[in-house]
Amino acid sequence: MEKMDLSVDLAGVTLKNPVVMASGTFGFGREFGQFYDLSELGGICVKGLTLHPREGNPPPRIAETPMGILNSVGLQNPGVDGFIAHELPWLREHDVKIIANISGNTPEEYGVMCEKLSQAGVDMIEVNISCPNVKAGGLQYGVVPEMAAQVTEEAKGHSDVPVMVKLSPNVTDITAIARAVAEAGADALSLINTIRGMRIDVRTRRPVLKMNTGGLSGPAVLPVAVRMVWEVAQAVDLPILGMGGVSKGEDAAQLMLAGASAVAVGTACFADPYAPLKVRDGLEKIAAEQGLARVSELTGGVRPW
Repeated sequence: MEKMDLSVDLAGVTLKNPVVMASGTFGFGREFGQFYDLSELGGICVKGLTLHPREGNPPPRIAETPMGILNSVGLQNPGVDGFIAHELPWLREHDVKIIANISGNTPEEYGVMCEKLSQAGVDMIEVNISCPNVKAGGLQYGVVPEMAAQVTEEAKGHSDVPVMVKLSPNVTDITAIARAVAEAGADALSLINTIRGMRIDVRTRRPVLKMNTGGLSGPAVLPVAVRMVWEVAQAVDLPILGMGGVSKGEDAAQLMLAGASAVAVGTACFADPYAPLKVRDGLEKIAAEQGLARVSELTGGVRPW
């Protein structure tokens, strides 16, 4: 029996397998590297980076919910320069693709970060547009097509590596945002980001998170992610990194069948650090059971009624 080809192409970047670590849940890989060789992964999307170091939001900033978690960490990170100096060299010791996730307050900040990171040698840049534009009164880039396109153009104009734009699910029509960033030159899309949610302690009557609301992730959001990946795959001709609630091979297969070229695992790692390897092996088993020669043959294979 021939060995399954697990490699996939994501905007010209070849991943040895379709499983990428989602930004914000894997840090910079050091902690998880104590459990297994990071070279087992297809890619690592590092913790979200900002131009300058950030301490993040005050606690409590993470809370469990049924089938997921709410987080309001607030992009705690060492800044782009700190990442390039102290984390990237260590990551580069592993045979795994490195995707840098960036967040900015202005389009110009995105441009500066893209230039620094592409010159430093990351394989791809994931542009988080679920961020407030300080010039527009705090309105998120990801909810207005024109603003999303502006950030995409700025990032593309300053990057020598593929630019992947991460779409927010907190919109009326995600395909409108997808089309805008595709027309602005995005090389790939990643979706979905977390869904805005809230929990309240009924005894104290206070929100359980210090910042009141946070992003919901985990198994509860998988059906939303599958639906949005399917819609976006029909709307634009760009490779998609699908994410949202992936904890086993079947979850990943759903996203790939909906149109994703690769998948990201995030919240599942908090419960099981080996989750990404189990997702990879589960995907391989599903593809083999269906008689496929390559796991990439799952992409876009859904058969709607």
